[in-house]
Amino acid sequence: MTIKTPALRSKKLTEGAKGKQCSLQIPGVCTFNPETVVFAHLPSGTQGMAYKSDDFWGVDACMGCHDAIDGRNGYRFEPGEKEQYLLQALHITLSRRIRDGIIVIQGATYV
Repeated sequence: MTIKTPALRSKKLTEGAKGKQCSLQIPGVCTFNPETVVFAHLPSGTQGMAYKSDDFWGVDACMGCHDAIDGRNGYRFEPGEKEQYLLQALHITLSRRIRDGIIVIQGATYV
């Protein structure tokens, strides 16, 4: 049984998506238009009916890719394909927030 905890909220994390390239870039659905990119929350233990995941648990997604991962445009993923896109996009998105100074890791260096 998972215990629900309050979700972390941060406008800096979610608004960090503005003007960025889509981190999903799903072929055939990605618009490659930074003007349509928003922060798309991913599934987690904090989500529920009308309750989104933590604001660090999501990806920068254009309108087309956001619709695909949320199942709004009928895009059919192969088994494991959606998870592959989400993990890669999460890495890209978190790396951007760290490089933009929105997420700070004490003592971290780039090598």
